[in-house]
This record gives sequence, structure tokens and C-alpha cells, in this order.
Amino acid sequence: MAFGRLERRPASQPMSDINMTPLIDVMLVLLVIFMLTAPLMTSSLKLNLPKADAKQAGAEPQSLQIALSAKGQTFLNDQVVTNEELVAQAREAARQRPDTEVQLRADQAVSYGRVAELIGLLQKAGLNRIAFVTEAAPEAVLPAQ
Repeated sequence: MAFGRLERRPASQPMSDINMTPLIDVMLVLLVIFMLTAPLMTSSLKLNLPKADAKQAGAEPQSLQIALSAKGQTFLNDQVVTNEELVAQAREAARQRPDTEVQLRADQAVSYGRVAELIGLLQKAGLNRIAFVTEAAPEAVLPAQ
């Protein structure tokens, strides 16, 4: 008969490292939420833009954002302006930089005459690069062949 010692395993020690997996999961969910909501915050004006099948234009560093609402108001960079104020600011922008682009967003309810009048005012002020901003048209479903 052997008289030996019974070996005991040492008790498990408490874990002193922080488990990073839940923290990373929460951060990724927050990142996705911000990525989805950020484009919704870019335009605070509620306009019903026409649909078009054109590619989205890249953002120009020097541009004027002009919007025409269905109520007949004119907005310059999300601020209500009169035609006189718009022409004055357009002349100043054309004087500083003649290649300034105007990005025009007009509600579908705005008459063509009002849009043409605004384009005429901008061209008289010296701005000739005018882009029409639209929403992307929903993808058409092609019939199965």
C-alpha cells in the first residue's frame, strides 16, 4: 500500500480581464444606427422632389444650395430669402468664384415658370452652373424571361 499525498487541483482563479465582446457589439450597433440616420439629417426641408434615373452627383466643395418649396418660399442654404437677397448673394458668390455651382431643389408642385424665373435671376447674377437635385427613382422590376 502506498502512502502518497492526494494532489488537489488549485481552485480556479477569478478572471481579471474585461470581456470586450459585448462592448464591441454595442459599438457596432451604434455605428450602424448613425450610418443609417446621418443621411436623413442632411436636409431639414420637406420637399417632394421629382424622381429621375440619373446618377447621383458628387458633392462640390463650392456650391449654393437653393430650394423652392411648394408654398412658394425660396431657401438659400436652408434659410428663407427674398429674390433680392438671393441675387445679392449669388452675385457675391460669382464675384468670389465664377465656377460656383448652384444645386437647385424644387418641389414637384412648383410651377415651371417659377423655376425658369429663378434660373434667369441666377444667370443674370453671373452663375451659369446650375444642377437640378432629384431623388433616385425606385428600381424598376424587370419581367422574368
